[in-house]
Amino acid sequence: MRYQEANFDGLIGPSHNFAGLSPGNLASNQHKGEIAYPKQAALQGLEKMWMLQQLGIPQGVLPPLCRPDLDCLRKLGFSGDNNRVISHAGKQAPHLLAACYSAAAMWTANSATVTCSKDSPDGRVNFTPANLLTAFHRSLETSATATHLQRIFSDPSYFHHHPALPAQSDFADEGAANHTRLSESFDKPGINLLVYGRSADNIQPLVFPARQTRAACEAIVRQHGLAEANTLLAQQNPEVIDQGVFHHDVIGVGQQNFLMLHQRALLDQKLLISKLKRKWQALYPKQQKNLVVTEFSDSLINVQEAVDSYLFNSQLLTLPDSSMLLLAPSRCAESSAAQTAIDWLLAEKNPVSQVAYAELTQSMNNGGGPACLRLRVTLSDKELNAVHRGVMLDFTLYTRLKGWIETHYRDQLSADDLTDPRLILEIHTALDELSEILDLPLLYPFQV
Repeated sequence: MRYQEANFDGLIGPSHNFAGLSPGNLASNQHKGEIAYPKQAALQGLEKMWMLQQLGIPQGVLPPLCRPDLDCLRKLGFSGDNNRVISHAGKQAPHLLAACYSAAAMWTANSATVTCSKDSPDGRVNFTPANLLTAFHRSLETSATATHLQRIFSDPSYFHHHPALPAQSDFADEGAANHTRLSESFDKPGINLLVYGRSADNIQPLVFPARQTRAACEAIVRQHGLAEANTLLAQQNPEVIDQGVFHHDVIGVGQQNFLMLHQRALLDQKLLISKLKRKWQALYPKQQKNLVVTEFSDSLINVQEAVDSYLFNSQLLTLPDSSMLLLAPSRCAESSAAQTAIDWLLAEKNPVSQVAYAELTQSMNNGGGPACLRLRVTLSDKELNAVHRGVMLDFTLYTRLKGWIETHYRDQLSADDLTDPRLILEIHTALDELSEILDLPLLYPFQV
């Protein structure tokens, strides 16, 4: 049975704007209040998806959530018809209106943690939607995201959906942005590297919040039934969290037998890498492939340069010919430090043989690069065939989505535009049509 990795990217929503809602996300805060370009953002994201599909990698589309979340605004005391709710929220609490309009669900690396069926004792692909409770605007996503995942991965013979972890600070969970699966090949059991920022007894960052807890990682391990041989927990370096590394995927990325990360990414990193290599040897005693770990030194690229360029938020892609490609944000090509680091990577002995670049300026300005936009799901042929076909990208769907974006998205969006009552109707109309395009019932928390 063949296994391969599929990517499911979040389609950037019509309410894409720069509200600066995420403490610790330096790009998001740097661009707070600027004019956003939703149409450009969505087209950039779609082009990245199409690039992967053309490379021969299965590519799915996850729909944007319906925004604004008027149900939440009403719970917060804003009453009346939709227009009145929006108007009052905009005048009295614009930060709450911005939170309920957020299109951050486009970064589907935070949508869930996914365990491959090869690693799961029940032989199914296991999903746990992230509770995202560290940031209010993101915590609003969990329920709708879980429902979308359940509808797309609906066959209980192949897919097992768990509830989100309790919405308590001890169980703060940010999803696959802190999860890396390493394996000799997709069809073999792997090692699930789960990275956390805080626990009850460890060192805490001083400036920005640590978004993932050890207790959350441990709970997901129990939910998914992961064996000790298939699991390794690691702690983020609190010093790099304070420099803008709000998720591990900002400072490290892995694929199959290759892990690349900055030398300052994790606490006790040398010890951690030794543990990882021992687990690899125990899991693969015949060692058909060695585990390759490449650490980038501060002298090559420092943490600030890594955060500015989002080098480690690149995607590592295994192509159909088994070669490995680094898909980096175009900002890396504009950064001398990042380009030097990429040249060094390509010259080193590791599986990466080529690099390509994705233009994602709008997502990058809001704090998300190529790896933020995708949820990786390792699937057998049977599991892939069980995925809802309407979301799998091909030329027809690509063309329809491109036309849909051109028709329904605004060219520009500012904070003041969030109080425009027409915007609600525009988004509802767009998502109603998207539901037909994807043949997928979407969630509407309001009526017009």
